Amino acid sequence: MRRPALLLALAVAVFVVVVVASAREKPEPRVQATPTPTASPSASPAPTPSPIPAAGRGLAVGITEFNPNLVAAEPAVPEPWESVRQAIGALKPEFFRLVIDWHHLQFFSAEQPADLEKPETGCMREVQPCLGWAGVRQQLRALASRQREGGWQTLVVMTGTPEWAAQPPSGCERAKATPRARAPRPETLPAYRQLILDVLRVAEEEGATLRFWSPWNEPNLPPFVSPQRAECDPASPSLAPAVYAELARTLQSALDEAPGEQQLLIGETAGLLEDTKLVTSVGQFIEGLPRDLVCASPVYTQHAYIGGDDPVEQAATALAAHDCPEPHTLWITETGVGPAPEEYSAVENPAAAGCRDLHERLVRWYEDPRVTVAFQYTVREDDKFPVGLFSTDMTERRPALAEWTAWGGGRAATAPPPASACAT
Repeated sequence: MRRPALLLALAVAVFVVVVVASAREKPEPRVQATPTPTASPSASPAPTPSPIPAAGRGLAVGITEFNPNLVAAEPAVPEPWESVRQAIGALKPEFFRLVIDWHHLQFFSAEQPADLEKPETGCMREVQPCLGWAGVRQQLRALASRQREGGWQTLVVMTGTPEWAAQPPSGCERAKATPRARAPRPETLPAYRQLILDVLRVAEEEGATLRFWSPWNEPNLPPFVSPQRAECDPASPSLAPAVYAELARTLQSALDEAPGEQQLLIGETAGLLEDTKLVTSVGQFIEGLPRDLVCASPVYTQHAYIGGDDPVEQAATALAAHDCPEPHTLWITETGVGPAPEEYSAVENPAAAGCRDLHERLVRWYEDPRVTVAFQYTVREDDKFPVGLFSTDMTERRPALAEWTAWGGGRAATAPPPASACAT
């Protein structure tokens, strides 16, 4: 009989439909996710620390040194260079100051680009020993090797007007004024701007970070900005702030165009506290700067050699008069102790100051919440500006070397001041 078989087939079909329908109605199995804890303030990522030391008790160490053979983390170099290189490594500066001499790098014309691989003899002028290097590129390569170890945050300082870019003689100048000291003509500033961009490009190629930039070295002195005044009278208004402001705005424009994070810092003034016909005091220079430019920089950089007056109070007072939203901190970007000649120094009797005077001044800056960094100038001594840590021939260590190493050497900037390391 076919009817029972047909009924059986129909019953099976109905059962299958019910099962399938039932399966479709079941919710899909849910994968149990690990619950994400509610974020708390302590669980939030820590903000990236600012590379600019905060105001307060403390003092970080910086240095200026020109020869990259002394700066590079490796390789070893022949003596007496190697002893100096090892000493710099032991000093472990948190900051480094790189001076870019426009006059030297773009000597001939605006049409001929600055030579950032210009060979250098490695002598100190004509004083031996000599160990040459391949220009700014090698300086940046050496700097990158140290930055990979930590520290060595870099301040780049521009200086030196090429003769083809200089304004003609005018105003109250020294008899020996040279084109290098005169302000650039406005139409030559694009070449200054391009040099900044070129240096940043080579730094990126070599792996160096150039975070901080200063428009000009010692703009309140006639060897760097001449003339300071239109008339040979201290009461004649200083011309230097306007010259400097134009350079600073050009620098800021280049930094804005370049990739990465760069910060304009203003200052680099020589530590002169009185106005004369040839120089501008720190206070008058700051007073003459536009407020927007002053307030654009969180730091004012200042030179202050041991044995001379401390310019911090005058600089801080003049900066405060601009009433910026945030108060400035000060970096002492050139200091040192030794018999600097009066021609180049604000110190009346520099030979009278010694290592212990350096220690006392560093402690004073440590205690002053406005001062956060001090830079030694230089490591190998300039034979015409003998305030270095090694003699020009690098055979003698100056007493100040041990003092700077005690303040550096991996020591935290906010740690208590070290005991004096000066020999008795």
